[in-house]
Amino acid sequence: SLSLLDTNLPAEAETELRGFIAKRLTKGALFEGMGNVSSVGLSLPEYKVGCYYCRFQQENILEMATVESDVGAPEYVVCFLGGSEKGLEQDTFRLELDKYIQSLKINFDLEQKALETSVKPYLRSWFEDAICPIQRVVQLFQEKLAFLLHAALSYTPVEVKNADEKTEKDISRFLAAASLQGLVQEGTMTSLCIAMTEEQHKSVIIDCSGPQPRLSNAGSNRFCEDWMHAFVNGAEGGNPFLFRQIVENFKLKAIQDINNLKRFIRQAEMNHYALFKCYLFLKNCGSGDVLLKIVKVEHAEMPEARNVVIVLEEFMRETSVA
Repeated sequence: SLSLLDTNLPAEAETELRGFIAKRLTKGALFEGMGNVSSVGLSLPEYKVGCYYCRFQQENILEMATVESDVGAPEYVVCFLGGSEKGLEQDTFRLELDKYIQSLKINFDLEQKALETSVKPYLRSWFEDAICPIQRVVQLFQEKLAFLLHAALSYTPVEVKNADEKTEKDISRFLAAASLQGLVQEGTMTSLCIAMTEEQHKSVIIDCSGPQPRLSNAGSNRFCEDWMHAFVNGAEGGNPFLFRQIVENFKLKAIQDINNLKRFIRQAEMNHYALFKCYLFLKNCGSGDVLLKIVKVEHAEMPEARNVVIVLEEFMRETSVA
């Protein structure tokens, strides 16, 4: 059975949502801590709405249930609803919402005082805290966003100074969303982080003491500048889901370029013309500086490919000097 803890839905829509969740629970379709996204028909002005729902158990009660096996740990289901203009049914923010629930789960307290002062306000701010950080960062950085994209793409460490907690979290979330973490091999990512730190001996410094952030030690390239314009132009619509889609497209294009470069490198191991194609690709893709570092790390233990990368580095260095 489902008991209502808190909602801001009209009574009829709440009953319909409860029926929807009950069916999912009966089918065993809700796994603890893993959210789902679905389109739901409710008695609201907009008939179809996107619904994120997640089942969880309170952390300390889970521990009690382990010790006293005869005590059943109470379970909770959190639902967040958004109309089609918010795009919640597109599943683009599911991981962020999973993390949001994880934080709730750790700090969850059923005492009435805590429920009113902590849990309910936390639930009501889900859209602002979990969905809007990328949009706020775009609005804050504007054209300087290219430097942030470059830092995310190249795994360059970033240090934020003189920022309030919300802004610092927003920047951290943007960097995490725009990085290729999970899309390239874990070992590659770790090695690249070490290589970038050793190479530069400096982090990108973001000073937020003024109305506009000031950046030091920051780099950029044509690829990141082109994508910065996509973000800034998208700011006119003000839809945070659009910004997240642009982030995903940015990462997809970067991965495509990495894969193309790897293919050219494999061909260049046996073909000098393919080596020239590698060079032309690096010159024209707009992010040759970053791509070359990534493939250098990935091919470190492959002698023939490593030799190709060394030659490409020399070509790129000579061209930049010229």
